[in-house]
This record gives sequence, C-alpha cells and structure tokens, in this order.
Amino acid sequence: MPDTTHILILYYSRHGSTTKLANLIARGVESVPNAVAILRTVPEVSSNCEATTATIPSTGAPFVSIEDLQQCHGLALGSPTRFGNMAAPLKYFLDNTASLWLSSTLSNRPAAVFTSTSSLHGGQEATLLSMMLPLLHHGMLITGIPYSEADLHTTRSGGSPYGMSHFNGENNDLAITSEEKQLCYALGKRLTILAQKLR
Repeated sequence: MPDTTHILILYYSRHGSTTKLANLIARGVESVPNAVAILRTVPEVSSNCEATTATIPSTGAPFVSIEDLQQCHGLALGSPTRFGNMAAPLKYFLDNTASLWLSSTLSNRPAAVFTSTSSLHGGQEATLLSMMLPLLHHGMLITGIPYSEADLHTTRSGGSPYGMSHFNGENNDLAITSEEKQLCYALGKRLTILAQKLR
C-alpha cells in the first residue's frame, strides 16, 4: 500500500537477545497507524573463504537485501557488542552499501540503533555509536530515546539516550526488564512517527 510506512529492523543476533529487542521495537513500530515493521537479519561471515551460507535462513527473519534498504522509510539497526563495536556480519553488510551512498538513497531518512551485551560494562554505548557512523555517512537522521520517556530515568539494566540496550548476562539468561520493554516500544514508535513526518 502506497500510504504505508515501512520501517526496516535490521539486526544480527548470536544468542537471541538482540532478536528479542528487534521484536519489541517492531511492536512499537506497528502501534502507529499505517506502519509495518520489516524484520531482516544478515548471514554469518567466516574466515574460511570457501564458506557459503544458504540464501534463506532455516529459522528467524529472512536475510536483508539492498532492496530492503532502498524501500524502507526508516531503519532500526541492531547488533550485539563485539569489543565495543558492532558484530562483523552486520558491518560486512553495511560495507557493501556503497551504491546507496553514491545515490544518496538513504539521505534524510530516520534511523535508530540498539544492542545487547553479556557484560554490564561491555561497551553498549560504544556499540551504539559505532552503528551510527555508517548511517551518518548515508545522510540518515539519527534518533535516540529522549528523557521524556520516564523509564529512561529508572532503568537499572538497559536503555540510553543513544538508543536501546539490554544487559543479558554472561549466560545470556537475563530477561528483558519491564523498563527495557517499554523503551523498545517507545523507540520503535518514535522512529515511525518521525518517518511519517519526514515522508
């Protein structure tokens, strides 16, 4: 439908916590009338140059395509933390979006970022900032979570003005808290409303 706002939620998840955040952000997106969340992931990368990945994952979200980025009105980008940086599979995909950069396809579209980490001080904010960098090069408009969201003042686990975060513990077994759920929802809703206004 031509009037529908499409928000691409593109993420990489190894143990499932980033997937859970993506699904919660999608609920916030779809709480806005005439909006749809499109969940996509990226394949693993390998140091073995002979390794290949099936074109369709056996479970979870489909793999992203350049066309998914071209067609979205807004983007939520998510990754677990890898030494204070986004995971290699997500960066590998982004490194291959030069054609969109050359054509300014993503310029003036809103974007948000989210992450999940297994250690409390594992570089959540550094990871969020690392994901912003290629989006800024694409000319995207970064949105975070404003302190008008009451849960940002009370959370003891995740969430920041830079974007959504979650501490999932060393065994990847800590549940997403009620504050984190609300902040995911708020981020998805905010991103979508901005996308509709910018259209």
